[in-house]
Amino acid sequence: SNRQPWAQKNSSLKTAPVRPQLQISMAQQDDENYIWQDREIRFDIPAGDFELRRGEFEIDSIDSIEDTKGNNGEKGSLVITNLRMIWSSQKNPRINLSIGYNCIISITIHTANSRLRGHTQALYVLTKFNSSRFEFIFTNLVKNSPRLFTTVQAVHRAYETSKLYRDLKLRGAIIRDKELLLLPQEQVYTKTSGVWNLSSDQGNLGTFYITNVRIVWFANLAENFNVSIPYLQIKSVRIRDSKFGPAFVIETTPQSGGYVLGFRVDPPEKLQEVFKEVSSLHKLFSVNPIFGIEFTVEEKAPALVDLKEKHKPDVIDIIGEDDTTDAFAAYYADGGNKNSDRKPVYHAGLGLAVEKLRDNVSIEALWSCT
Repeated sequence: SNRQPWAQKNSSLKTAPVRPQLQISMAQQDDENYIWQDREIRFDIPAGDFELRRGEFEIDSIDSIEDTKGNNGEKGSLVITNLRMIWSSQKNPRINLSIGYNCIISITIHTANSRLRGHTQALYVLTKFNSSRFEFIFTNLVKNSPRLFTTVQAVHRAYETSKLYRDLKLRGAIIRDKELLLLPQEQVYTKTSGVWNLSSDQGNLGTFYITNVRIVWFANLAENFNVSIPYLQIKSVRIRDSKFGPAFVIETTPQSGGYVLGFRVDPPEKLQEVFKEVSSLHKLFSVNPIFGIEFTVEEKAPALVDLKEKHKPDVIDIIGEDDTTDAFAAYYADGGNKNSDRKPVYHAGLGLAVEKLRDNVSIEALWSCT
């Protein structure tokens, strides 16, 4: 497998070595809660990385997919999950790749030159990871099947429109008329008024939401001054002293910017309740995370095995009198003595010139044989 063709050979697309990328990924993976599946591109992953992490599920699996850019002529399969695309060679599964949706810049359809299909429509996936751009081309070897195009584009669109489940958001359009705009699958557990955000010297008074997927705070005097912190991006929560007194502190993951956010909740009893509730929900969410990608399979193509039918012998019923079969055989075999064509004669019924028939054979008898 030639790994160089993964990157475009021009000034805008760089070729980056695979080894350093994998080393960086393994260093980040020291944290067992680190979610790399949608954030990285990995080549030739070990068998363990094929396993779906908690909260990840398979949406579709398509056989007969060619990796036209990196392994042209190599037939493989493509697994589409809610976090990534996984392609692997059918001949040698150690040749594979995992593409996280967060790395995808664009998905388009163009003509490609496939060794297995020739010139045909293919899926072009342009990505960026670790300051390097990569282009992948996938060709469906099944003719007239749009399944590859429609599934990948629909799942990536669902991923792009559900980022509030996974990404920390500052000053977003998430509050309307002093109420939180809920996401699909989101439920509010606790709403606490009179919570101070300690990001400035004087602090800002606002409202604190605790839901099943995130924590949200917004200022009462300015709705657009807000923060949405999904549990996926919370590294730790604790109570510690500040110049405003005991504060509820949230530390976010390095991937979300490594923020340290402090909130003052009065009275102290309420502060303890908020801390215990958020700590408990964070632990529960780590066991069963919600990534926010929803899908409905309207019409999934059946597997090739299910389409195969057992061979059935043809049943032929010959309708007509016995002499029609004799006439049919006589005309084509001519008794085994026909060495040359007979002279053509005009047939009034057909309006055509036909070869003169043998004695006792009629056009009607021959026609009934067909």
